[in-house]
Amino acid sequence: MTGNSLEWTITLNHSNTHFESLAHSKAILSGLNELRQEEKLVDITLVAQGESFKAHRAVLAACSEYFRAMFTEPMKEANQSEIHLNGVTAQGLELFIIYAYTCKLELNRENVQDILSAASYVQVESIVSACANYLETQIDLENCVDIATIAELYSLEALKKKTYKFICSHLEEFSRTSEVNRLTWEQFEYILNCDYPVDCSEGKVLQIVLKWISTQNLSLQIARKLFDQIRFIEIPPEDLERIINETHEDQSKYYHSLIRAAPVEKRYTEDDINKRPFLAARDKILVNSRGMEKAIIKIGGFGANGITNKITYYLPSRKKWYNLTVIPHVEQCNYGTTVLGNDLYIVGGCYDVCLREYIHPFGFRYCATKNKWNTIAPMQQDRCRFSLNSVGNYLYAICGASELSDTEDSWHPDVPLSNCERYNVKTDLWEYIPGLPENRSQHAGTVHGSHIYISGGLDKNIVLSSMWRYDTNNQFWEELAPMLVPRTDHVMIQSDDKIYICGGWYEDPATANRCLASTIDVYDITKNTWSIETTIPTPRYHAGIVVLNGVIYITGGLHSDSMLDRASSIVEGYDIKNKKWTRLDRYPQHNWECTCVTLYVPRCREDMEVLPEDRTTKKCH
Repeated sequence: MTGNSLEWTITLNHSNTHFESLAHSKAILSGLNELRQEEKLVDITLVAQGESFKAHRAVLAACSEYFRAMFTEPMKEANQSEIHLNGVTAQGLELFIIYAYTCKLELNRENVQDILSAASYVQVESIVSACANYLETQIDLENCVDIATIAELYSLEALKKKTYKFICSHLEEFSRTSEVNRLTWEQFEYILNCDYPVDCSEGKVLQIVLKWISTQNLSLQIARKLFDQIRFIEIPPEDLERIINETHEDQSKYYHSLIRAAPVEKRYTEDDINKRPFLAARDKILVNSRGMEKAIIKIGGFGANGITNKITYYLPSRKKWYNLTVIPHVEQCNYGTTVLGNDLYIVGGCYDVCLREYIHPFGFRYCATKNKWNTIAPMQQDRCRFSLNSVGNYLYAICGASELSDTEDSWHPDVPLSNCERYNVKTDLWEYIPGLPENRSQHAGTVHGSHIYISGGLDKNIVLSSMWRYDTNNQFWEELAPMLVPRTDHVMIQSDDKIYICGGWYEDPATANRCLASTIDVYDITKNTWSIETTIPTPRYHAGIVVLNGVIYITGGLHSDSMLDRASSIVEGYDIKNKKWTRLDRYPQHNWECTCVTLYVPRCREDMEVLPEDRTTKKCH
């Protein structure tokens, strides 16, 4: 048994009693500090900037590798009673000695550099870390250059990274301060090539560089180094010409020559244009593509531990899955998901309380750049198992299920049974739109241009094959050619002028049993015709399906009802252009009923890897 008090920990067993004083170490330090203050038993005097400080060699050696080596190795200082420290300020040395005897450190903007310099000099890592952590909390536009310089001087990589991330994320505002002119050209070059997200367009980055160069006495070679870091390919040609022409005439010719000397791949070109993330910036999806990578986002679903609100992401450049964030709501499922701009929207859904399902209308918006959630106005109708798509500045919630649909007259009397509504992201308001001529839930939806396409789903217990198109400009529905087979719980993916139908299930007409849809069918938008595209190597229910860079990815899901171990972590990819299947590394955990989208995330994030349930999560580097 163990007994506890404020002063002692007492452990009893059959033969011995172990006493441990919880206050002993504190009492030792307090006693040593009293001896120092009374100058008793002190055996060394440290001098900095003409000021003397008496101390005990044993205390200094116990907390500093520098003093341990000095006093225990064959050095001349080992036998000296007074040691002059020329690289340390008196204030820094005094604060170090106080810390050595008390474990306490009071930091502020006036003393932090002195104590950091002293701690670095005498090699006390705990003080160095404390100073770095303090400086991280103090970064602002007025001192970020000083803190960046300190981080570089003392090789504080974490502080350096956080400081430059701050500068990049406030680049436009920072460029308007006088602090920008205190940067060395090496620091300015680091800002341009560190691959951290910035808060302004590449055209604005170019303007900042031009203005900075004009205030510096730089050689042509250094100026070219800075221009080499500009992503001219992300600046529309007309904007580039305007920016250059806004400079003085003599400088304009000079800048034109620098741009012509820039690497070809960083100048404007249409070569291989569809594979480059800069398109997202030119198409206003992103402010700037710097530091951003398009990732597969896996949202919620179920796993071995039940329902989850966790959101994870897959970076193609690293070929690994990481934890991104968590939906800020009680654990839920069957919500609508879509991406508008580069914001993720999660709306509606349902959750269980005491085995009863509750459907709700609430919505959330996630910004990956800021790693921040905001709430949006709730839908006018509680809704789950619906489709959510974005066109222009609107989100469209189509059909779905609601607790109010259990009886014939339970919907709002002015709204059709298959009601739909849209959300204006600028006004934060929902409004009803013309309803779909058929009631349905568990259907699929996608967007091509200004049209929303809806297919399949359930109307009560009937699996549907119908396909509809909604004209968002003129607000009317049009029925199209039906799918080759009825489907529900499937996914629609748009690529070029084709729509691909993936996953889902249908009822066997003869037995009424549930059957997996094993093919990917394709709809030709221009011809209003259907055909079979390919057969899925591993058909699954409720898999996460998304397209990235021309490849359809199918993640997790449930195998056939006839299989005992149904949960899956398989990830398969179908290359649309080359019509080829590939088996990728498995998702680290079994998962099903998740939703997948694509979203640009900062590559500089330091998130935890997703690992199997029986292993400890580790950090990515």
